[in-house]
Amino acid sequence: MKAQGKIYVAGHRGMVGAAIIRKLQADGFDNIITRTSKELDLRNQQQVNDFFAQEKPDYVFVAAAKVGGILANNNFRAEFLYDNLAIEANTIHAAYVNKVEKLLFLGSSCIYPKLAPQPLKEEYLLTGLLEPTNEPYAIAKIAGIKLCEAYRDQYGCNFISAMPTNLYGQGDNYHLQNSHVIPALLRKFHEAKQNGSSFTEIWGSGSPLREFMFVDDLADACVFLMQEYNDKLFVNIGTGDEVTIKELATIVKGVTGFEGDIKFDATKPDGTPRKLMDSSRLHNMGWKHKTSLKEGLARAYGFFQEEIREKVH
Repeated sequence: MKAQGKIYVAGHRGMVGAAIIRKLQADGFDNIITRTSKELDLRNQQQVNDFFAQEKPDYVFVAAAKVGGILANNNFRAEFLYDNLAIEANTIHAAYVNKVEKLLFLGSSCIYPKLAPQPLKEEYLLTGLLEPTNEPYAIAKIAGIKLCEAYRDQYGCNFISAMPTNLYGQGDNYHLQNSHVIPALLRKFHEAKQNGSSFTEIWGSGSPLREFMFVDDLADACVFLMQEYNDKLFVNIGTGDEVTIKELATIVKGVTGFEGDIKFDATKPDGTPRKLMDSSRLHNMGWKHKTSLKEGLARAYGFFQEEIREKVH
C-alpha cells in the first residue's frame, strides 16, 4: 500500500474493522475513510456506487458483514444470506468499476465442509456439505471469495480474500446467550467471582479442541496481506495452536482470579471435536501471530472490565 493512498475500511465499528483501523493508524496510514451503516447502507447498490464514485478509494478492506451466533444464524437464514450477499456484491463491483488498486475480502472459517479433514487447508473449500446451522452465512462468504476470484480472472482486479480463525479481543460481544466461547467464559468467571460462587459450570466435556486468535493479530495479518500478497487463492489466518475447552477455561479462571471449581456438564453438547485451520501458507510468507493466548485473554479481560465500568457510569 502506498503511504498516500486512500483506504476504505468497510465495517469499521465491528471488532475486526476497528482492529484494522488501529493497525493502519499505528503504521502511519492516516488517509482512512469510514462510514457508519446509517451513513452508508452497503446493501443499497446505488448508495455504494455513489460513495465509491465520490471517494475513489485506492484500497478497500471488506470487514462489513451481518454476523451472529448459531442461534441467530439459524433463525434469520434469509437475512444472513441476503444481507451478506448484497454487502459483498455491491462493494466488490463498485471497487472494480472505480478502479480500486487492491481489495481484501474477509470471510470466516465456517466456509469449510462440516466433515473436512483437520487441520483445514484452503483447498478443502467446496469438497463437502456445510454445517447446516450456519449454511446461509457460509454460502454468502463463499460467494464473496468466488466474486474476488472471478473479478480477478475476468477483469484483472487485484482482489484477495482471507479466512480468519476464531477471534477475541477488544470490541467483543459478552452476551451470555449469543456470544462466542471466550467472551462467554470471561463473563461467566467474572460473575462467579463477584458472587462468591464455589464453582462455575461449563457445558460439555471440555475435550473439544479449538484455535483462537487475538483480533489485533488478525488486523496485523490483514495489513501484511494487503502489502505482500497478490495471488488468487484465499489465505487462512490462524495461529496453528490449539487448546482444549478445559485448558481454555483453566486459563480464563486464572486471568479473572476466580478461586472456585470448574464443573463440566457432560450431558450438554460438545460441538465439533476439533476445529483447526492450516495456516502454513501464511506462515511460510513470513507472518506469525505475536500474542500468546494467556496474554491475549488478560487483555480481553481488561476490555471486558472497562465495558462494565462504562455501563455503570
